[in-house]
Amino acid sequence: MFTTLTAADGHDFACWMQRAQGEARGNLVILQEIFGVTDQLKGVAAHYAAHGLNVAIPALFDRVERDAVVAFDTPQRGQELMQRADTGQMMADIAATVQAMAAKGGKVAVLGFCRGGGLAIKAALEMEIACAVSFYGTRIPEYLGPDQKAPVMAHFGVHDSHTPREVIEQAREALPDMAMFIYDAGHAFANDRRPKSYNPQAAELAHQRSLAFVLQHLAP
Repeated sequence: MFTTLTAADGHDFACWMQRAQGEARGNLVILQEIFGVTDQLKGVAAHYAAHGLNVAIPALFDRVERDAVVAFDTPQRGQELMQRADTGQMMADIAATVQAMAAKGGKVAVLGFCRGGGLAIKAALEMEIACAVSFYGTRIPEYLGPDQKAPVMAHFGVHDSHTPREVIEQAREALPDMAMFIYDAGHAFANDRRPKSYNPQAAELAHQRSLAFVLQHLAP
């Protein structure tokens, strides 16, 4: 269900909340692709909730357009919305979501896809979180810096034009402790609603690795 959270600057935004099944083992914030808080992303939240995680998905488009959800066959609109979104403001909304989840008790991890994957790495550099996971993160070179506060796992597709080899190597050099996996796949290989890019074998393995990594770092 959706709830409303408030960032430090007073901005109110929608946030999808999925309660953990059974006893909660920690908290996870999922960061969207350029399509908004989609039903597909809610399915990802349900997957992690089934393994005992409280999950939140902040609507990072709300500052640009309230309740914006973009069809997967119109990526140009999603790109336009994301280009209008301010990185600093999105990070403020992510920080507010992390704080809201921490208030439930337990540690908080961040996991993101595409632009959200890049922002997850930025969160690991700037925020007090347990760990971060990036699925085919974009704009990563913009976020790399000298400090790293939390462990990072990153998944890339070898055929992904959004993250060419030089970007992957730059990330590897800047974050030498990052757990990195490269798959025989392209961009958005974990999105099961995009049949042209979805790679079920790569997606399943990446999610298995991510879940184990997250649970390891959320453990008391």
